Amino acid sequence: MTEKLDKTDLQILRELEGNARLTIKELAAKVNLSSTPVFERLKRLEERGYIKKYVAILDEDKLGCGFVVFCNIKMNHINSGIATTFTDAVLKMPQVSECYNISGNFDYLLRINVPDMKAYRDFILNELGQIPDVVSIESVFVMDEIKRRFSCLGE
Repeated sequence: MTEKLDKTDLQILRELEGNARLTIKELAAKVNLSSTPVFERLKRLEERGYIKKYVAILDEDKLGCGFVVFCNIKMNHINSGIATTFTDAVLKMPQVSECYNISGNFDYLLRINVPDMKAYRDFILNELGQIPDVVSIESVFVMDEIKRRFSCLGE
């Protein structure tokens, strides 16, 4: 059973999602509480797993990996051994920033970050395309990022 968070807990989570480097004092000011109850709420949210970890969102363009491609992967067939082989291979690929096992016409959806089209072509030919039982790769190239969130809370 999932507990119901109150509006202050949700506001704390939204503020942290916007800036995880807020101090307790700054966070308390934003949610109109004193530091002690905010600290206690934050610890509770961490202990209960609402906050998995704190991360920095990096500028992919500045890091030279701003060419983003979503890949739909279809396997020849699927079983636990094939899934494990695929997963193990993908986990070792730094170009893959996200990987999802999906339903429908494809088996996996990957988010790939590379410097450019040539690097993507090389990645497909020399890495992703070399995984056994991959029968189809459908690529969708990102032209512009319109919206990107990291939780279901919204603004």
